[in-house]
Amino acid sequence: MSAPLAERLRPQSLDEYIGQEHLIGPGAVIRKAIESNRLPSMILWGPPGVGKTTLAGIIAKSLKRPFHVLSAVSSGVKDVRDVIEKARNYVGQLKEAPGNTILFIDEIHRFSKSQQDSLLGAVEQGIITLIGATTENPSFEVISPLLSRCQVYILKDLPKESLEELLQRAISKDVELRRREVSFSETNALLRLSGGDARKLLNLLDLVVQSVPGSGPVSITDDYVLSVAQQNLARYDKSGEQHYDIVSAFIKSIRGSDPNAAVYWLARMIAGGEDPLFIARRMLILASEDIGNSNPTALVIAQTCFDAVHKIGYPECRIILSQTVVYLACSVKSNASYLAIDEALELVRKTGDLPVPLHIRNAPTALLKSIGYGDGYNYDHSNKLNFAGQEFLPDEIIGTVFYRPGKNPREQEINNWLGLLWKDKYGYGTDSNVKE
Repeated sequence: MSAPLAERLRPQSLDEYIGQEHLIGPGAVIRKAIESNRLPSMILWGPPGVGKTTLAGIIAKSLKRPFHVLSAVSSGVKDVRDVIEKARNYVGQLKEAPGNTILFIDEIHRFSKSQQDSLLGAVEQGIITLIGATTENPSFEVISPLLSRCQVYILKDLPKESLEELLQRAISKDVELRRREVSFSETNALLRLSGGDARKLLNLLDLVVQSVPGSGPVSITDDYVLSVAQQNLARYDKSGEQHYDIVSAFIKSIRGSDPNAAVYWLARMIAGGEDPLFIARRMLILASEDIGNSNPTALVIAQTCFDAVHKIGYPECRIILSQTVVYLACSVKSNASYLAIDEALELVRKTGDLPVPLHIRNAPTALLKSIGYGDGYNYDHSNKLNFAGQEFLPDEIIGTVFYRPGKNPREQEINNWLGLLWKDKYGYGTDSNVKE
């Protein structure tokens, strides 16, 4: 049986690689690392089908180093240790050191803390160079000690031009497609259904060509692509091709306060064998990002759901997941806290390390007290309403507003309370500082 088209066309060198010019183009960071044979451990973060696994293989091949591949879905600590031992033996046999062993871990975000911990020593000592691939934000999914030892490189969705180049390469280079004399009357449906995922694009193209009866030339149209995709939709779901589309639909349905759609997409994920902890983790994030202080109990319920699912598992955990989905979907929504931290981080990036005002600095020694640390601090609990109204922001950004309460009953109470305390300073207590 022939390998999938995406595998048959997998690039073998940087010159064959399509996309990610910011990483592998002339003078770009990964190309320079390869050319200098000074490769750091790295996390490749990006959506599915944009070339993370392919890039790792090209790096190892270009540097002529031993290359081991593990999948976080099926590998454990023992597998990691076996690779590290092989890498240690390889280092011991070297007379001239061309570089250490490269270990590629696909879906590294699925590794537990203990599994990630097992990598630390080997990465720190240079026994292995780690390349991890993830579709999840590594700041949340990779432990801090490991993340601090790696460079994070972001891979982007492939633009339309790259996807079209990939299609032309497929029909001109692949032996089986050349035999069928494939041409394109239209490509919009292929591009739209692939969603920027090169692997999905090529495998869909392969499926469409195989669906054309006979052995004569094949001219691909949008209508035919859509008809083939519709017929094979169940197979795509079963094999996980639509994994990220369905997760997106699930999250957007909860955010959009539609419990019926949210439960449907939950059922689709459960029927497809999705990891229940992945589902619970996404709801935990949503409870803070999309509900926040409009209903603080949502985060408590999402956390309880995550813990319960961890203890119980399928099939019973489907009930707990459904209860939580319905609760989150029916909750009042607010992204005010999420926007607040992002605005604050952006200001930190622009203004750097502004000094902490002297009156709120810690003064544990006589010397620090003598130079003004803590001088003038007014203890809030010694005042009416347990509030002193002192200044806490650096002088350069006094009065800056990050948190704007959402227009919902709970956060309106917060808005009114802050307005009572701060009067006109931040605009609380009026509609001027309320997010629609």
